[in-house]
Amino acid sequence: MNYLITIIGPTAIGKTALSIALAKQYHCEIISCDSRQFFKEMKIGTAVPSDEELSQTTHHFIQNKSIFEEYTVGDFEKEAIAKLDELFSKNNIQIMVGGSGLYVDAVLKGFDTFPNIEHIIREEIQKKYNENGIEYLQRKLQELDVNYYNKILSENTQTLQNPQRMMRFIEVCIGTGKPYSSFLNKDKNTRNFTPIVIGLEADREIMYNRINQRVEIMIAEGLLAEAKKLYANKDLNALQTVGYRELFSFFNDDFTLDFAIEEIKKNTRRFSKRQLTWFKRTENTIWFDYKTNVSKIIETINLRMNHTN
Repeated sequence: MNYLITIIGPTAIGKTALSIALAKQYHCEIISCDSRQFFKEMKIGTAVPSDEELSQTTHHFIQNKSIFEEYTVGDFEKEAIAKLDELFSKNNIQIMVGGSGLYVDAVLKGFDTFPNIEHIIREEIQKKYNENGIEYLQRKLQELDVNYYNKILSENTQTLQNPQRMMRFIEVCIGTGKPYSSFLNKDKNTRNFTPIVIGLEADREIMYNRINQRVEIMIAEGLLAEAKKLYANKDLNALQTVGYRELFSFFNDDFTLDFAIEEIKKNTRRFSKRQLTWFKRTENTIWFDYKTNVSKIIETINLRMNHTN
């Protein structure tokens, strides 16, 4: 049986150090699952592992793409699964680590499969939204898929305010003649591994202090110069990222440097809160305080593997 030990948790919590310790313990390699560490132009601001850390074991999907390339979560899923198939042929235990919840889910569970929809349908929905606002999309989804509308209403009302997602639901309904919800939880890709998910957490004050310290370190290591080099391309999707956006505002003379740095800290803290909310929904996660001794985590992983054998 293959096992994918997956380490999740908010930014600056210590996931990298734990992943390296576990890779050494199990003599395996690491799949990075951070949607911004893919990009080779963004080293400091994405907290890419140091050269010393990278040298301790083999990492994959770190600085392997350019910000000028289109790279989606679907692309990552295909490449990561192919790489894991290769790695499992050498060792039945591998590590995945990262703070990008959607990308973690893509590898662990796969995506629901939807048919292709004609562009003209999306264009028509976009036109109606431009004319009538979000209320049109809400009424339309309620009309076309009342079950899914009620599910959103009970579980995550913020989705009803997200026009891109709402338009996607509606285009599937119109393009297929079937409710969006009828495509969910079907035809998911099977996986040739059992996930063992380890979560790291800390008290909020500790977590926020660690984030503030990390931002100070990034500034000291040259984040300002890195952002300056990227400023001309600031509209690229990859650069719509905390740590860069705020410094771009400084270069625009919208912020002072001190204010930009405080905004980076504040927005990173907010991001970490959203990460934790997402990861707390991940099924069967074993949570540890960030200071837990690695030997205790290894013992827990071994027990879980023995239990599933």
